[in-house]
Amino acid sequence: MISLSVDRSLFKMTLILGYTVFLLMMNDLLPVTGNTIPLINVFLCLCLALMVASLLETIIVTNLLRGSVQYQSPSRWVKVVFHFLGPLVHLPFKARDGEDIVIQNVDAQGIYKQNMLRQDEPLQELRTLTSDLAAIRLQLEKHLNSSKSTEEWVQVGLIIDRLLFILYILFITVSFITIITLWVTSDNYSHKE
Repeated sequence: MISLSVDRSLFKMTLILGYTVFLLMMNDLLPVTGNTIPLINVFLCLCLALMVASLLETIIVTNLLRGSVQYQSPSRWVKVVFHFLGPLVHLPFKARDGEDIVIQNVDAQGIYKQNMLRQDEPLQELRTLTSDLAAIRLQLEKHLNSSKSTEEWVQVGLIIDRLLFILYILFITVSFITIITLWVTSDNYSHKE
């Protein structure tokens, strides 16, 4: 998935470069008009702005998906915001609660070691094994907590991706309707004169 996001950003950068060359060629072909901006120029600028916005969105989402291993768990306000945004985009945010964490008491360990010396050999081995297993459990819980924060950041990235996609589609739809409306009304206005 991360490789796909990187490939997607490279593809979008190539499209923007090609589109910029196209705009430079079109600049020489389009006639210079008086006081009004030609509608085709507005359309072309809008397309370029949407491509740049899409590239920025891809960079942000890729950063969240790829760099989430290095991030701490999302703060409470991020979880609350995305808890409400998730269902809006049909991607519910599932915050992970921390599980029980073993707290080690240094004084209790000292007493525990003194008691171990008084017991017989098999019992001492079992207690040593118990303390080793507790240390392994602490390491596993630390690893699982970091993977939970990674999962939460991936969910945040996916929700942002879907939300911006929906906003992108709405913006394109409204822009095209507006441009077509302006085109029809300007065409009707020019026929009346």
